[in-house]
Amino acid sequence: MDEMDRKILAVVQEDSSLSVADMAERVGLSHTPFWRRLKRLEKDGVIKERVSILDPRKLGLDITVFAHVKLRQHDEETLEAFEREVAEFPEVVECFSMSGETDYVVRALVASIEEYERLLKRKLLHLPGVIAINSHFALKCIKLTTKLPL
Repeated sequence: MDEMDRKILAVVQEDSSLSVADMAERVGLSHTPFWRRLKRLEKDGVIKERVSILDPRKLGLDITVFAHVKLRQHDEETLEAFEREVAEFPEVVECFSMSGETDYVVRALVASIEEYERLLKRKLLHLPGVIAINSHFALKCIKLTTKLPL
């Protein structure tokens, strides 16, 4: 990866809705060399996907919850089953396997505290191996970005 690739990635991160011609112009390349580099970055998996980022609050998803999950056992079958099932919940937008006292941290977006309570009681507590969940509600989002440091 060279400096031009980093420039391309910066432009794509900033606004992937731009046309190829506009992005090429911003980095100082003609259309074809830019397009070739962009396709290579996509093929190599550096660019995983190009998406539109929605505003959760405008969609009524006003509550962000960080659920710290502890499992009863840590065998491979339980871990894989937990990960497979939690990935299916649309309310769960991120899930991380953790070191330390918590096995997983789940970030969920919901419309209300009551909706989170339903998610907790009907889904999260029934995930394989779950012994405890400690939920934390975000008061305010200070920074949330998908832009990676290049």
